[in-house]
Amino acid sequence: ARHEPPIGASHFTSWAGVCPGNNESGGRRRSGKTRHGNRWLNGALGNAAMAAARTKDTTYLGALYRRLAGRRGKKRALVAVDHSILVSVWHMLTQDVDYTDLGGSYFLQLAPDRAARQAVRRLHQLGFEVTLNPAKAAS
Repeated sequence: ARHEPPIGASHFTSWAGVCPGNNESGGRRRSGKTRHGNRWLNGALGNAAMAAARTKDTTYLGALYRRLAGRRGKKRALVAVDHSILVSVWHMLTQDVDYTDLGGSYFLQLAPDRAARQAVRRLHQLGFEVTLNPAKAAS
């Protein structure tokens, strides 16, 4: 029996056709379209990504979709969620672990000061004056 070397998550997502390229040279951006991949896998991933995008503020994948859809567009955000799902599947299969969702507040926890600044800026735009006081530690 021939021994096949293990592939990484990036190879797995590339094989599935959900890792768009980044083709830029001399400041000119060329097409970074995704590959065709397996049509059945892409269909199932698309359905899973749409379902994940429709979750409220409870899942990491829903938060990822909402975070990207405003900047990059809905379809690109769905491809990013597809990619994230496949990376999670690869880790679950290769390391024999269960799926653990990071939660809808994952991106807020990454940079809480940035989230606070954005909230203050939105309140200023609505006409409120805001002062932030750090919360007292529970004793």
